[in-house]
Formats: sequence, structure tokens, C-alpha cells
Amino acid sequence: MITIAVDAMGGDVGPQVTLPACLAFLHAHPQARVLLVGLPSAFEPIASHAALRAHTRCTFVTADEVVGMDDSIEVALRRKKNSSMRVAINQVKEGAADAALSAGNTGALMAISRYVLKTLDGIDRPAIATQLPNAKGQATTMLDLGANVDCSEEHLLQFAVMGSALVSAISGQAAPTVGLLNIGEEVIKGNEVIKRAGELLRAAALAGDLNFHGNVEGNDIFQGTTDIVVCDGFVGNVALKTSEGLAAMIGGFIKAEFSRNIFTQCAAILAYPVLSAFKRRVDHRRYNGAALLGLRGLVFKSHGSADVLAFQTALSRAYDAADHGLLDKVRERIAHAAPLLSASAAGLEPAADVSAAP
Repeated sequence: MITIAVDAMGGDVGPQVTLPACLAFLHAHPQARVLLVGLPSAFEPIASHAALRAHTRCTFVTADEVVGMDDSIEVALRRKKNSSMRVAINQVKEGAADAALSAGNTGALMAISRYVLKTLDGIDRPAIATQLPNAKGQATTMLDLGANVDCSEEHLLQFAVMGSALVSAISGQAAPTVGLLNIGEEVIKGNEVIKRAGELLRAAALAGDLNFHGNVEGNDIFQGTTDIVVCDGFVGNVALKTSEGLAAMIGGFIKAEFSRNIFTQCAAILAYPVLSAFKRRVDHRRYNGAALLGLRGLVFKSHGSADVLAFQTALSRAYDAADHGLLDKVRERIAHAAPLLSASAAGLEPAADVSAAP
């Protein structure tokens, strides 16, 4: 059994989304258990509440407070010590759950997770990683997506190592390709941090810690040029929101074409199967669920505006990560890359070991 602790109060809607999503998730995953954390009074009006109460693989855990979407990190961390978000993360720390999931305040979730679970040895900052649809009909894993606005070259190296572990664990790829997001493919392009990060990533490739493709540009994210794209959190968050806006625009375009006039309606009807398939492929709800990598436990973040389908997707991602031993794989990758990470943090020239295996 894989157990997921769910902050049922988080997000723009809260229990009206999280409860029915958990019920659908349990039906689809017979080897899963759910710990629903929240305020009992908020659960009772929800239609799926009674079914979850009677479900043998669902347990309700009481919390007294809720972290608001506008709460500061200080309020969430120091004043709301019995919030649904913190209680859910504590379930992971105490071994009662294999992973935690919340759609709540991103800054608060990162701060509480880092405080409660701590970071893994060799990792300075956790990173947020998720998948974006690409033209190959697959997905490109991208990190960081907002946890770290300002990053050093060492942080980007750590993100690459953790991202490789994530893709390897979920997809089974032994050596997923890594691209460094830049303003051009040439080695000489980019600011000084990006140039130095490129040097570290090339050294990591020689040491067998990464399968580094080289610099990639923004269009490569959606072309699927590499399995993983590494960047700082500012750029990554902009790219994420841009992709969500594109998906919304496509949906709006399809709807508009059906309402313009008889000619466009006929054309839209003929093209509907293709347009519908494309809309489904880029639907951000089917890629919901970002991993907070670098912690001593599995924590996942859902969009605050997630509907039932999107939150169910995030639950499935958390389940798959726990089921495939993501945490152990991250530890293994970091341990293997430890000499390089230590050397880069000390500002030394790393020694490449070309005989090492990833």
C-alpha cells in the first residue's frame, strides 16, 4: 500500500475539489491509501464525504487551522503550527504516509516542508519540478518552477541531478537527457551564472552523473529536445504560466469557432476530432502535480485552481513517485555526484571520472 497524506483544505476551492478527487483516485488505485487532513466541519457538506468515511482505505486526520493563499511564510510556519498543510507533511515525517500533497500556498508549502523534513545531504535548496507537454506527444520535465528566483551555478547543477533522478524513477530511463535553458545553444552565450553552470554540467557528464545535451532555448521545452530542462525559478515559473495560458487560448479558440457562423461551424465540426485531441494533449490539468525535490520526504504541489481531474492527476503523480522509489533514487544520484557537488560548492575544479556509471 502507498499512503498519500492530503491537505484537503488547500487550494482555491478546498474540500469541494479534494474530497471527490480522492474518492476517484482510490477507485482507480486499489493499492493506495489516503489520509485526508482538514477541519471536520468543512467536510460534512461535501457529497463525497459519506462515501470516504465508509471507505476502508481512507482515514480522516483532524487539523485545527488552514494556511490561507495570502498568508505570509512567517504566519504559516510560526503561527499556524496545527494547519492542515503542516499536519499532512508531519504524516510523512512520522512515517504514516509515503508522500504529501497540497494545493495550498506554494511559499508556505516549501517553507514548512523544508522546516519539517529538512533537505538531503548535498542539496542547498529544494526545487519544484513538473512536466510540460511537448510536440513528441510526451512531456518535458522542467525545474525550478518558482521555489528559487535567484540561483547559483551550483544550484542549477543540483537541480539537474535531482531532475534526472525524477525522470529515471518515473519513466525508467537510465540516462535522461538534460538541457540548460539559455538564450542560445552556443557555449559562449548567457550570463556568467549560466556559463559557469554549463561548465559544471559538462563536467558532470564526463563523470557519468548526467546525460548533458547542452544549452537549449525556450522553444526546445515544447519540442521535446531534451527530457529535462533546468533553469532558475523565475524563468521556469514564467514558462509554466505561459504554457497554461496557451492551453486556455486553444480551448477558447475551439469554442469560438463553433459560435461564429454556419461556415466556421461546419469547418469546426470537420476539424473537431483533431482540435479536440490537440486540446487534450496540451491540457495542463493532465500534467498537474509538481514534486518538491531535495527534501527528506516526498511532497507534491497541485495548482491552487485545480479542478477534480487536475487534483486526481496530482494524486496519481505522488503515488507513482512513491511507488517507484523516487526518494531513494534521488539519494543515490546525489551520493554518486557528491564529489562534484562538493567541489563546485567550494569553487574548485572537479575531477572527472569517465569510468563512473550513472
